[in-house]
Amino acid sequence: MLAGMFVRYFVELAAPFDVVESRLLDEPERWLPGLFEDAEDRGTRLLTEVGFHLGDDVRIDKQVEVRIGAPYRMPRKSLVPITWTADGGDRLFPSLEGDVELAAIGEHRTQLSISASYRPPLGAVGRALDRALLHRVAEATVKDFVDRVAETLEASHDVTAG
Repeated sequence: MLAGMFVRYFVELAAPFDVVESRLLDEPERWLPGLFEDAEDRGTRLLTEVGFHLGDDVRIDKQVEVRIGAPYRMPRKSLVPITWTADGGDRLFPSLEGDVELAAIGEHRTQLSISASYRPPLGAVGRALDRALLHRVAEATVKDFVDRVAETLEASHDVTAG
């Protein structure tokens, strides 16, 4: 993981672990919110928007390049490594590296979480800003991301259960 600041967020899903796990381990474009592909000379890049709401009317978003690693499966738990970096090399936006995790917490309940570290931009100035403000932005961004993934995974359960 990146040396830097740590952030974690989780939600509970009203769906069985096996159903949610099969969806998560499927193609990323089925569960990553707002994912699209960008063809370039070196191949296809996965891009998505991450962000957060600022009040009721304003949303702040940043396009990031996403990399999904090979999943690691255990009984009743799965981890999917994820990294994101600002598209276009924006040095004012932190890079994030962590794991999307699913864990069974009951017969019909699953916990979805992300544990990640990020490096604030701008060196010492960024670390000072992080303590004052940026950590809240990172937390809000990760919360929004997990909530949107949860909606996608729960929607897939509703379709299969219906």
